[in-house]
Amino acid sequence: MTAVDHQLVKRFRQDAGDRIAEQRRLDQANNVTPMSTEDERQYARAVIAQILEEYARTEINAGRTPLDAETEEQYAAAVHAALFGVGRLQPLLDNPEVENIDINGCDQVFVGFADGREVKGEPVAETDEELIELIQVLGAYSGLSSRPFDSANPQLDLRLPDGSRLSAVMDVARRPALSIRRARMGKVFISDLVGNGTLAPEVAHFLACAVRARKNIMIAGATNAGKTTLLRALANEIPPHERLITVERALELGLDTFPELHPNVVAFEERLPNSEGQGAISMAELVRRSLRMNPSRVIVGEVLGDEIVTMLNAMSQGNDGSLSTIHANSSSEVFNRISTYALQASERLPIEASQMLIAGAVNFVVFIQRRNNYQTGGRLQRMVTSVREVNGVDGRVLSSEVFAEAPDGRIVPHAPISCLEDLMQHGYRPTGTWG
Repeated sequence: MTAVDHQLVKRFRQDAGDRIAEQRRLDQANNVTPMSTEDERQYARAVIAQILEEYARTEINAGRTPLDAETEEQYAAAVHAALFGVGRLQPLLDNPEVENIDINGCDQVFVGFADGREVKGEPVAETDEELIELIQVLGAYSGLSSRPFDSANPQLDLRLPDGSRLSAVMDVARRPALSIRRARMGKVFISDLVGNGTLAPEVAHFLACAVRARKNIMIAGATNAGKTTLLRALANEIPPHERLITVERALELGLDTFPELHPNVVAFEERLPNSEGQGAISMAELVRRSLRMNPSRVIVGEVLGDEIVTMLNAMSQGNDGSLSTIHANSSSEVFNRISTYALQASERLPIEASQMLIAGAVNFVVFIQRRNNYQTGGRLQRMVTSVREVNGVDGRVLSSEVFAEAPDGRIVPHAPISCLEDLMQHGYRPTGTWG
């Protein structure tokens, strides 16, 4: 396969972009209805084909060998990706086995695969400036509102069209840095997670019944442990007639993209301030807003700050069946993490008050972790290793670990479930005995 000359791709992309922009201007001048996104993509393909044809003619006239059909196809795909995709990142995003992409400057690219391999990848841009331009384009066209990326706004978080999560920074490191976490499982069900070993069958059955019984569940784990994928799977146990409102920093859950599973979904995304510092809408405000919009359930993608108090208040005031994720290193650490966030929130809740709020709001904490599974040759495995039930408060949150990891690595029932009768009314049938 012939290597693509990226300077040539850049030239073709500039030419195609100019021609498409000119067509837009003509349409506007003649009061023609603007092209839809799909129409523009089709038009771009025709423009790219025309440019490549002109290039071949130039090469022949100069006595050089034109591109063969296969190479021409590669150039057409590369130019189209540069116009509408993510340029030289596109092949990595098109690879279903790629799980993480870390970029420390345009030529320092590290690719993590689903089987745990980590390899150094090809440069994604010619210069760091070009990398910044690529990130700026992504910020302009992803999510619900344009997200600037420049010296005044040196941080960027967004969701790519394929559902991957992108995080970028500039001016706080020697070179611009970018991380992409792939959303490899968009439509995911609890049965999928049983199949790949993330959930033990008994735990999967328990969680499905807990969702149906409208229990408030927090999913905890470290970065890249699989919290969001598990949340999606649990959300797919919610009956389709329920109205869901999701609140996120950057759109990632994508429950509104599967109307056959959830026809009535509103997806809220935090809005950053503009260059004058105006127009910001915080997660806490969006959680408050969601409660006024007749939700059956509110799902908070990731709790990272002062929205925790608003969310816990919502959970404890009758908005049952809520789901959310939080960073923590164990199921028991979640309560201290929530108290820390509540202490930092504008309400400045003292620890005793936040512990009471947790006890009245959260029913279960599910802990998921990412570890090497030596039984499968060291392959990385995501596993739910603990489920903790909140039982009350006595100065601190009282809880019991209803599922825990046995010495042999199996996840087994560990303590009696206080709300067992309620779960059994929603189909739960315990198959194990408590230790």
